[in-house]
Amino acid sequence: MPISRRKFAWGAAASLGGGRMLNEMAYAQRAAVPLREAPDGMVWLNANENPEGPPPVAIEGAVRSLPAAGRYHYQEFREFYAAVASSEDLAGDQVLVGAGSSEVLHAAVDAFTAPEKPLITMTPTFEGPLEVATALGRKVVRVPLTASHSADVRKMAEAAAGHSGALLYLCNPNNPTGAVTPKADLAWLVANLPPRTVLLVDEAYHDFADTPAFASALEFVRQGRPVVVARTFSKIYGMAGLRAGFACARPDLIAAMSPFRNNVISYVTAQAVLAALADRSRFLPGRRARVLRARAELCAWLKEKGLNYLESHANFVMIDVRRDARPLIFAMPRRGVAVGRPFPPYTNYLRVSIGTDADMAKFREVFWSVYQA
Repeated sequence: MPISRRKFAWGAAASLGGGRMLNEMAYAQRAAVPLREAPDGMVWLNANENPEGPPPVAIEGAVRSLPAAGRYHYQEFREFYAAVASSEDLAGDQVLVGAGSSEVLHAAVDAFTAPEKPLITMTPTFEGPLEVATALGRKVVRVPLTASHSADVRKMAEAAAGHSGALLYLCNPNNPTGAVTPKADLAWLVANLPPRTVLLVDEAYHDFADTPAFASALEFVRQGRPVVVARTFSKIYGMAGLRAGFACARPDLIAAMSPFRNNVISYVTAQAVLAALADRSRFLPGRRARVLRARAELCAWLKEKGLNYLESHANFVMIDVRRDARPLIFAMPRRGVAVGRPFPPYTNYLRVSIGTDADMAKFREVFWSVYQA
């Protein structure tokens, strides 16, 4: 019998207490309550997904490819990689495609950490690289965020000094805070990287940055600096379930990461990505504008209610609930809204993804009811 997304997600959440899950599934469901069945009409605002889903052109590309999906199509992937690279004004040997950005982040940890080469990470942030490094037995150095909730680049560089190399992980805009590490700080970090140190910049949310302080680290890739930039089709493209992402870096860094990629991505996914890239100038601006508008409307409502929040440049917002947020996080799914997992040490904050207008209306209703209870 087919398993619905509701039953699968909530069953997976219940399994957290009894066994280890795959990382990404665990991240997405860590905030869930182990109920046997999610309420009808559940609003999913817990995983920073795009409620618009894949653009129609991507769906059409995927459907067209299905009759040919009985073959591997390995010989066609070189052209696919070249198309992804060209979309960022890079050469084919400067890009590594993987299953979402998570796979290429994993490959970077494999390639650029070692027993004597630690992972230096801002914290709190996306936990994937940290947990991979921990599982590999690598030393992990956690550097707390600045007062503006962004990366403390000077302390990260200081932490890397004295080692025979290191991997620095910087998420920009950051998850969960939504804060941007200013371009001047990023440039300083690149200029002051210790020898044999690689900077890994996760730009999963770059499309939602709305400040002149933000600049992509891709300029440093084009300059040939020891920088890896991770991108994904999961967020603004709405293709999270199709699992496609890529890393950008100079050829020698891509070559070092390549052995740790599992395999080519799905041929169907590749065709969906190609169709989306060819049409992105038409649909991406509207998607970005809708997220920024809904984010601004949520922040205005929070101000009306007298609640503080962190200024976000991503498709989510961290709300200061002025007390331990966990009771709210776990109570809201029972009323039909799933929100983000806890992010210690930001224990008084609740992270909510930006959804449709109807999603956000339901969130405001349920959140305010639970908050006042």
